[in-house]
Amino acid sequence: MKNISILGSTGSIGTQTLDVVRQNPGLYKVNALTAQNSADLLIQQALEFKPDLVVIGNKAHYAKVKTALPGIKVLCGEEALAEAVILPQTHFVITALVGSVGLKPTIAAIKAKKNIGLANKETLVVAGELVMELAQQNGVEIIPVDSEHSAIFQCLVGEKHNPIEKIILTASGGPFRGKDRTFLGSVTKKEALKHPNWIMGAKITIDSASLMNKGLEVIEAKWLFNLQPEQIEVVIHPQSVIHSMVQFNDGSIKAQMGVPDMKLPIHYALAYPQRISNNFKRFDFLSYPELTFSHADTKTFRNLELAYNAMKKGGNMPCIINAANEIVVEAFLKDQIGFLEMSDVMEEAMASIPFIAHPTLEDYLKTDEQTRIFAAEVVTKHLLTNLK
Repeated sequence: MKNISILGSTGSIGTQTLDVVRQNPGLYKVNALTAQNSADLLIQQALEFKPDLVVIGNKAHYAKVKTALPGIKVLCGEEALAEAVILPQTHFVITALVGSVGLKPTIAAIKAKKNIGLANKETLVVAGELVMELAQQNGVEIIPVDSEHSAIFQCLVGEKHNPIEKIILTASGGPFRGKDRTFLGSVTKKEALKHPNWIMGAKITIDSASLMNKGLEVIEAKWLFNLQPEQIEVVIHPQSVIHSMVQFNDGSIKAQMGVPDMKLPIHYALAYPQRISNNFKRFDFLSYPELTFSHADTKTFRNLELAYNAMKKGGNMPCIINAANEIVVEAFLKDQIGFLEMSDVMEEAMASIPFIAHPTLEDYLKTDEQTRIFAAEVVTKHLLTNLK
């Protein structure tokens, strides 16, 4: 029996993790569940899985959750997230939070020597060097849950001593694949939220539409697999069947394939190093007679190029681009800025926020705060300009 804590249990990854637990009742026990605002669903999950601890981030919902869950310890607030990962009985932590809010509890889990199933890519985007060094020092294994990074991780099993020439991250291209900037200038959030292959939360779906999600994954991959920027390639693969590939120094390429279903990498992360049988849908080659690939268009989808630039610059620059992106995605979802303006705001933040070559944790946190304030001000200026 593996005891798990799930940070962000009401989101897309969190709910699918619980689906995996339901299908394997003798393998996993849920110790902690956390959510920011979805109090009703959190209560429903807690009544079903009976964890030792529940955390509701928004204090306005605390009384409701507390009253509904007698006999279960209920805490509230962002700081309480750390309590969910340091429970002595927890063996494994799924970090399925959205955004940089995942950084502090992930660090707390590492210091408590808990192995991690990482679905919160922003943790490594913001402070990858610090987090990976801390994990190594504490003997903690970080197993990626994102389908692309899970694919790379799986391809590397048994290849520990074989040098990587490069990795190839695949991207579906999102709902606007093949479109030009004229088209993108007028797209709506409704259109951007229609991903062709994956069912995800709003933030990651917008990131996928802008290719920012792939940019964040590029930065995450650098730290997860100890790579140089030139070793990371992105290709557009609309079918989302090959989840990513590794090319070794002899030219041989390994690819991990399967149906586009996030429960597969979740199941792999929970069961690792074993592969445990499941009843998930199986891949049928005859249903996919054609697999296609093309270059990622970084001139049209500038976010990917900005992410590469941030990765190459290093220091706190990835932290800057991540914080700015979180602000602009929220603004786009509120109809405050246009789709293409998101890139403009991020670029302004990258040029304006002070660069720190070797940041500490305090530097990262300060950079994150400064960038959010700056980006929000730029968004307001854009909004006022558009209203004139």
